[in-house]
Amino acid sequence: MTIGLDTRLREVLGKKTWEALKDGLGLETVGDLIGHYPFRYAQRGERTDLGALEIGEDVTVAAQVRAAVQKSFVPKGRGRGARPGGKPRDLLEVIVADEAGRTLTLTFFNQAWRAKELVAGRWGLFAGKVAQFRGRLQLNSPQYQLLAEDAADPGSAIQEFAGTLIPVYPATAELPSWNIAKAIHTVLDLVPTPPDPFPRALREELKLLGYGTALRQIHRPESHEALGAAKKRLKWQEALVMQAVLVRRKAEAAGDAATAYARGGALLDAFDARLPFALTEGQRQVGDEIAAELAGEHPMHRLLQGDVGSGKTLVALRAMLQVVAHGGQAALLAPTEVLAAQHHRSIADMLGDLARGGELGAPPEATRVALLTGSATAAQRRTVLDEVKTNTAGIVIGTHALLYDGVDFADLGFVVVDEQHRFGVEQRDALRAKAKRTPHTLVMTATPIPRTVAMTVYGDLETSRLTELPAGRTPIATHVVPYTDQRWMTRTWNRVREEVAAGRQAYVVCPRIGGDDVEDGGGNGDKRPPLAVVDVIEHLRGGPLQDLSLGLLHGRLDADEKDRVMRAYAAGEIDVLVATTVIEVGVNVPNATAMVVLDAERFGISQLHQLRGRVGRGAHPGLCLLVSEAAEGTSSRERLDAVASTTDGFALAELDLEQRREGDVLGAAQSGMKSHVKLLSLLKDADIIEAARAEATALIAADPQLKGEPGLAELVDDLAADRGEFLEKG
Repeated sequence: MTIGLDTRLREVLGKKTWEALKDGLGLETVGDLIGHYPFRYAQRGERTDLGALEIGEDVTVAAQVRAAVQKSFVPKGRGRGARPGGKPRDLLEVIVADEAGRTLTLTFFNQAWRAKELVAGRWGLFAGKVAQFRGRLQLNSPQYQLLAEDAADPGSAIQEFAGTLIPVYPATAELPSWNIAKAIHTVLDLVPTPPDPFPRALREELKLLGYGTALRQIHRPESHEALGAAKKRLKWQEALVMQAVLVRRKAEAAGDAATAYARGGALLDAFDARLPFALTEGQRQVGDEIAAELAGEHPMHRLLQGDVGSGKTLVALRAMLQVVAHGGQAALLAPTEVLAAQHHRSIADMLGDLARGGELGAPPEATRVALLTGSATAAQRRTVLDEVKTNTAGIVIGTHALLYDGVDFADLGFVVVDEQHRFGVEQRDALRAKAKRTPHTLVMTATPIPRTVAMTVYGDLETSRLTELPAGRTPIATHVVPYTDQRWMTRTWNRVREEVAAGRQAYVVCPRIGGDDVEDGGGNGDKRPPLAVVDVIEHLRGGPLQDLSLGLLHGRLDADEKDRVMRAYAAGEIDVLVATTVIEVGVNVPNATAMVVLDAERFGISQLHQLRGRVGRGAHPGLCLLVSEAAEGTSSRERLDAVASTTDGFALAELDLEQRREGDVLGAAQSGMKSHVKLLSLLKDADIIEAARAEATALIAADPQLKGEPGLAELVDDLAADRGEFLEKG
């Protein structure tokens, strides 16, 4: 039998192994397995930072046995039905350490025989879930693989780890890293050198390894130099394929025909005449770019970045009015019902009677602004669908409900996607598919995006950026508050009371809803569960904020209740809103000046920056207090200190990228992208990404379908097909 990258693993591996690879890691073919690269490489004597392990994390560490101690204890009999006391049990505690002296405890119950092989001085790989007991990090009953006692004696070494560098793979509890290494070792010896999909001339110009050599060196590197060369080759391949998909998509879209909407128009002119303030220079410049593209015969595809409060919604609304003024419809897709309702209210308020088209006394140029969400009643849905179908509603705002069958636009000409990182490319395309001709598209995000991320995740779009804040936005002071210091906590709640006493309002944000939910886990080791809004609001009502009016908002409330609470808060009827991150983006209550974020270390940098942007939106300064148990010097505390040190969202975005995994950065924005981008770092490999963009642009310009490079074309088509999977599902 000829073994190739498409060969099913069940044909070359034992049943137990291939089932574990399929069920635990989703690996089904030889190509899948060979493409499962190590995420790091261990070495005897390496300085593995055992002190940086996180409780609840599944890890594989390389360490040296320092001591093994046998103990005997009597179980205490905890839990339902347990009896106090009982038969004594044996406990083997093994202390392992790295060269820096950082230690980790391994515990084995009733397995005293392991002490014969886990002797002081032996190096090994140890895999398990990190727990904590009496302040010490430990692995309970870990799996392990001991390495050769004498590194100079290759014959006694485990074959997969005979080299200097030991590959450590993303693994599962049932399938540790060394078993994956054995499986890869097996298939590497069976599969012949695969065809090289990389353009030969470019490979020679860049002095890159051949594909087969790179695959072998990534799994079984002969040296650090060989590993570096393998990584460079495979990163270049990932970058080139990814950029070719985006460049080709952009080129194809540029050739589509779109309806041209002339600048201005009666509706836009009437709106501009009523604006009570002047646009910022950035809003004017970006507005002119968008207006010119809307007036063109090819569809606009533009990303609008703007930090919190930079006025993106106003820019988008003016563009929508340009389209509606000339007979088209505009749809705004928002990620949550709270944000969709907020957009509906704010846009209707800004338009005034210009949003009451068809009503008695409304200006002749007026239109209607419709709202459609998944929780709309049958009667509400019928009304909105009729307004959308007849073009009575020129502006249609909604959530994923806009994507469903039965939502038929009369003449959809413009699609606005807010907070694009919450959606996939496919949702954007699904909404655009409801238009008779390719609509113009504006993608907005308040999450500042580093250049390489924009080039990767939004590489098929032109980019605009709003960097200045409109007049009237006030500064936001941010401080980190130690949760365990009662004096600081008392002062925190007193500050909230002071803001309310001055006639203003506040938010209290928690990471969890509570009740019977189990999101964000519960206590791993000694960790307590995250604070929950349903518990915190009761504590505040009966304690530090007991005489204030408190409101509750979270994602499990029905749409009517969410809307009622937000309307009451916006009207000033609620002093303090206790909420989850449903208020993260778009919520605009100018009278809110203070925010307390509890368990702040459980949020990401960009998320904290977005939350903070909900205060200081009016005439008074904003205050954000980040309450945390994170100790000084920890990475969590450093992250919070960084947020407190600056309100520059773009600077924080770069830091956020440094601390996040690449897959988290890509998120849902590119379906299929995470499975194709395994080595490329959007932060560290900016030079490769930018160079690959230029090479992909040249390749697609010369050969749009890559007919001259069939290997590369196959990879590009595979990635493009993965990204289109959403549409195929209907």
